[in-house]
Parts: sequence; C-alpha cells; structure tokens
Amino acid sequence: MVYIVLNFPSPLVGEGSGEGGEVMETISIGKVAKKLGINIETIRYYERRGLIKAPPRKESGYRQYPAETVKRIQFIRHAKELGFSLKEIAELLSLRIEQGVTCGDVRKRAEAKIADIEERILNLQRMKNALSKLAKECKGRGPVSECPILEALEK
Repeated sequence: MVYIVLNFPSPLVGEGSGEGGEVMETISIGKVAKKLGINIETIRYYERRGLIKAPPRKESGYRQYPAETVKRIQFIRHAKELGFSLKEIAELLSLRIEQGVTCGDVRKRAEAKIADIEERILNLQRMKNALSKLAKECKGRGPVSECPILEALEK
C-alpha cells in the first residue's frame, strides 16, 4: 500500500504572527492567499459556492479569516489535488456533520473516485493510442489538404 502525504506549512505561523510564532486568531484574505499559494478570487469563489463561511469583517470591510477557515481551504486544496470536484468536496465536508456517517462511508467515496480516475486513465490511453496511430500514418510531408491526420478528423 502506498500513502501520499501532502505536507504544507502551517498558514498561521510565521510572517505576521506574534512574537514566538504563536498562532494568530484571524488572517486577512491576502495573507491567506499568499500563505496557501492561491488567488484571492479563488477564496471568494469558495465562499460564493458555500465551501467556506463568509468571514467576519473589520470595520473597514476587510475579511478576517479564522484558523478553521484556513484549515478548510487546505482541505479543499488537498482534495482537489486528489481529483475530487468541488461538488464532491462539498459532499465530503458535509459528511463530517451528518449523523451516523462512518469512516466506511468516506472510504466508499474514495473508492468511487479511484474507479473514476481509472476510467479516465483508460479513456486517455485510448485517445493516445488513436492519435499515435494517426501520427504514424502521417509522413510529415506534402500539402495540408492530403494530411492523413486532418482527413481522419473530418470523418
């Protein structure tokens, strides 16, 4: 069995934190984006999609994200890296709060994602094989009007 460990530095410690590196209570959207290596608009999009709660704002109107939201964004990023769609990620997040949900339920979701990925790999392999066959048929010389690749795509 192979385990993939996604190790990201803590987004709340370091630059901008208090003396001694203690954890800050809230963090601005710009700092969240910078620490996590994502775009500010991505964070706003997650908010609009309901993946993260709208954060409290300062009197000036600036968003101030709590540590839990930053962790949730990290969860979203990690799940995306494993191939989950935003819809699937929302479902995974909701499993934590549903009554009676077990680890087995989460495992079923992971296994379904694995099957989906395997199907995509098979489809990509079929596309590669078909395109490789067309590329071999093309001599790379002559007019475009006689190109076997373009002719095959027109059929």
